[in-house]
Amino acid sequence: MKKIHLFIGMLILLTTGLGYAADKDKIAVAAEGKSVTTEVSGVAARCPYFLIFDGDGVLLEAIDNPYKGAKGGAGPSVASFLAQKGVTFVVAGALGKNMSQALKAKGVGYLQFHGSAEAALKKILEERVKK
Repeated sequence: MKKIHLFIGMLILLTTGLGYAADKDKIAVAAEGKSVTTEVSGVAARCPYFLIFDGDGVLLEAIDNPYKGAKGGAGPSVASFLAQKGVTFVVAGALGKNMSQALKAKGVGYLQFHGSAEAALKKILEERVKK
């Protein structure tokens, strides 16, 4: 009976551990379109879309930026929105001071990048391998 409980406990630990690792890192790329070949948007808080990738670079979803038309406070609002989605890293052409401060406060990293979303993702994944 102890062997069965031990086996079930190990199975639960492995299953939840693997699920956590797969969901641990999420990368949001501020994008001009909903494709991985689209350009990284010049401004994070008011970009049209966010492409959300897992830590392995697999596209999970392409979502509309709900704050792209906000009159004020778009940066901190977007930072909260992305953090609630589990994003741990953001890429954009530029980040305003308020958004970068809000991301730092939430423990979310960021990179300013110009080029395609695909190239940005490749750079991030290569940098993580080097570390």
